[in-house]
This record gives sequence, C-alpha cells and structure tokens, in this order.
Amino acid sequence: MFNYEFPYPSQRMPVMAKNVVATSQPLAAQAGLSMLQKGGNAVDAALAAAITLTVVEPTSNGIGSDAFCILWDGQELHGLNASGKSPQALTAEKFAGMTQIPPRSWDAVTVPGCVSAWVALSERFGKLDFQDLFQPAISYANNGYLVSPITAKAWTFSEKTFANSSDFAPFLPNGRAPRAGERFSFPDQGKTLADIAATKGKSFYEGTLAQKIAAHAKATGGLMTEEDLASHECEWVGTIQQSYNGIELHEIPPNGQGLAALIMLGILEHYDIKQYPVDSADSLHLQIEAMKLAFADAHRYVSDSRTMDVSVDDLLDSAYLAERAKFIDMSKAQVPDYGIPQNGGTVYLTTADESGMMVSFIQSNYMGFGSGIVVPETGISLQNRGAGFTLEDGHPNQVAGGKRPFHTIIPAFLTQGGKPLMSYGVMGGPMQPQGHAQMVIRMCDYGQNPQTCSDAPRWQVLKGLEVAMDSGFSAEVVAALKQRGHDIKQSRQDAEFAMGGAQLIYRLEDGYLAASDHRKDGQAVGY
Repeated sequence: MFNYEFPYPSQRMPVMAKNVVATSQPLAAQAGLSMLQKGGNAVDAALAAAITLTVVEPTSNGIGSDAFCILWDGQELHGLNASGKSPQALTAEKFAGMTQIPPRSWDAVTVPGCVSAWVALSERFGKLDFQDLFQPAISYANNGYLVSPITAKAWTFSEKTFANSSDFAPFLPNGRAPRAGERFSFPDQGKTLADIAATKGKSFYEGTLAQKIAAHAKATGGLMTEEDLASHECEWVGTIQQSYNGIELHEIPPNGQGLAALIMLGILEHYDIKQYPVDSADSLHLQIEAMKLAFADAHRYVSDSRTMDVSVDDLLDSAYLAERAKFIDMSKAQVPDYGIPQNGGTVYLTTADESGMMVSFIQSNYMGFGSGIVVPETGISLQNRGAGFTLEDGHPNQVAGGKRPFHTIIPAFLTQGGKPLMSYGVMGGPMQPQGHAQMVIRMCDYGQNPQTCSDAPRWQVLKGLEVAMDSGFSAEVVAALKQRGHDIKQSRQDAEFAMGGAQLIYRLEDGYLAASDHRKDGQAVGY
C-alpha cells in the first residue's frame, strides 16, 4: 500500500517486529513490551503502558482519566467506551448567566472511567494477572523516574495555572514543575495503584478511594457522590465506520468526535484527491474544507448517544455526504453551517502481538492536568471532561446530570475487506479526527508509509477561516491558501502540542510496522 521514502525531517524510523508497542513516553512503551516478554498479549501490554502513563506522563492523563479502546481480538473488532457521566445533581440552571462551564473546577469533573476500562479489558481479553500490569507504574511512582523533555515542557505550563492550588502542590515539588532529567516520585500514586490492583478497581468506584473522592468533593464544593461513582459502568459499544479508497476507518460511536473523521472521508469520497500532488495547495484546501463541513455537523449533533437528535447512519448516508461535498468551492475558503440530514491533554498508545491481537487505546485528563483537582493523599488527578458540555439551551449536548459530554479523545482502527490493517491514533484535542483523516489520506491516496505519515507536516482547522499549519509546508503553498481566503496561523514553538502526536501499528504479512511521532517523547519498540 505504501513506499519506504522518508522525505520529511524526523529523528524516527519505523520498528518492524512480531510484537510491538508504540506510545508517547519511552518508559511506558517498555512497560508494555515487558508484558509481552512475560507471555502476555497485546491487551496486557496496552494496559501496562496505559497504567504507567498515568505516572510518567501526568501532564496528559492520570488515574482520574477517561478512556476509549478499539480492539481486534484476532477474529473481530470490539469498541469500549469508558467515559464517565456527570454527577446526578448537576443541572443547567447552575450555570445561568455563564457562557461556558469553568474548566478548572469540580463542575467540569465527570466520573473517571479509565480504571473501569483497565478492569474490563483485562477480564475479557488479558492473559496475565491484573496485579502484574501495575508493577512498572507502582515502581516509578514509589522510586521515581527521570522526567522526559516534552513532558517537562508541558509541565511548566501548570506552574502558573495551578500556582495557588493546594490540591496541586504535590505535582509542583519545591514550588515548580520538575525539569527534564530531574527525578520525580509520588508515593501516594503508588499506594493508589496498588489498591486498584489488589481490588480489581472496586476500591475506586465502591471502596476506600471512592470515599476519598466523594469526601473531597463535598469538602470543596463538588457535587460528585459515592453513588455517582458506584453507578459508573463502561460499555462495549462496537464501532462505526466509513469506507474510503478501499479501506474502512473505524471509530467509537458518539459521545466521541470520531464521527467527524468519518464524515470528512465520506465527503472526500466524492472527489479524486489523488489528482492533486501531496502537500499541494489544492490537496490541502480540499481536505480543510471537508473537515470544516464535518466539524459543523459534529459540533451540532454529537452528544451522549441517548440524547442525539440525528442518527449516525443519517449523518454517514452517502446521498447526504454527496450533497455536503457540493458545498466545497475549490477557489475559496468558506465557513460552513451544519447540514440537516434526512431521517433514516491526552495519551494514545497502540500494541500488537504475534497472535494477531491489536489494540488502539486512548486515555486523557483533557486539558493539561485536567481540572487541577488532586484528591489528597491519593495522587488521583481528576479530568475536566464536563467542559465538553454546551450551555446552549435545547442542544443535544447541553449540560445535565447523569450524562456523558462531547468527548475529544478517540482511538482509530483501519480494516480492509474485514481484516485488520492498522491500529492508530493522533492525540491532541480537536486535532484528533483531523489527524485520523490526514493519516488515511497520506497512506491510502499518496502511498506514504506510517512513519512518514506521522513525520509529515499537519494542518488543523481552528475556527471560522483560521487554519494552523506546521512549518514544514512550503511558503508557496501557504501563500496560495491565503489567496483563497484561509487565515493561516503558522506553527508556534509549542507545535508538538498543537499538532498532537501519532502512534501507529500497521499489519504486515508476517509481523507489524510500528511508528511513533517525533512531536512526543515516545517510541515504538518491539521484538
């Protein structure tokens, strides 16, 4: 499907092996690999990596994260939604007169779901004992680890954001973020992870840890209760898919934004993008305009699946997407509205093993360190996923109690003819569906291998006519896009955060090709 040319600046080469792990942090990648070497499978590797990431990359995820997973078990595909619901006592009236939910507050905290994902995946598909999966993370929490450079840079942003938060103090030893190469330990995290391991997650939702979370909420103005935590369940939801150029892209159904990537590719199915050279103004313009149309629909319709007022099938209907495709004008940039179909901070990792099992897994605290609320003496930093709700009256994603918000974190999976092809993801807020689609287009339309797809410069639709672009695009292409009306924002110094980070595993005839993004600290490893 692809070539082995590497035309973009990068410090990475793909790793080819029969058992592989790709994550955004090297210690987590090696934790996953160690499980494979112990005789575990790809699920064991994914969980060990995910649990370790809560310790060694706390800027993007934590024990209080949400999670999603797409898994090929060797025979069929499974999708897991482990995002949590808002507290039952939360109401829209609480935000009267506001324009948004305060993101660094208890009001933005929904029930954390990642622990339930760890338990569900291990029980259904894992081979190793659940407690074995926690050993690398517990060791790093208790004994410390050396902070990696990009994580250290992200950590410094918290110095100002949470400077006055007593909750957050354990993450700012000596009043500041640890620098690259400095040792950081957090034994409270180690104790919490050991408790979760020993109780198979029960302590987090119904035991000692749940009591501590609820007590801290009550003492500091939060609405979350022990009942909210005890009622949490992750759900096996399958996947939704869109065919494109001979392959099928699979995403988790709403409340996630993966639907936007499917809509974009469904629109582009009505064009022949290969006629335009890779990285040309025509190719980029077409992709950007299709993405705007997809986001217009996603932001209008995606919510908790129980409150959506238009079905996924209607939004992916071929006739509807053909009509949406007609809105693209190749000569100028536009700001589209949503269509009306006819009724009918994040870490990502991927693993694969020689038995054929492949795992696409993502977990996140949302904004850097999430809400900034850290439950005392536990090391549990809580996500702020409730900030994904809207306050617009009558919108399907309007804030309410006992409801899942619009979610940005999404794992992806490609199949071809019903067989697994690639497990991948591109972390980074609204960059994620845009990154998913860009990887597919580069590989399927332009024949680029997964590492090159990751190395390549990226664009990101922002708002209105604004588009962020990596510095790797030529000045001539940028000028041509500006001439069509795009408001181009050139890549900032923190582009490694703005443009996300990809991890990809492609299935070869006798093994896998694993790729890891140079924008992150991580690596692909294998044997």
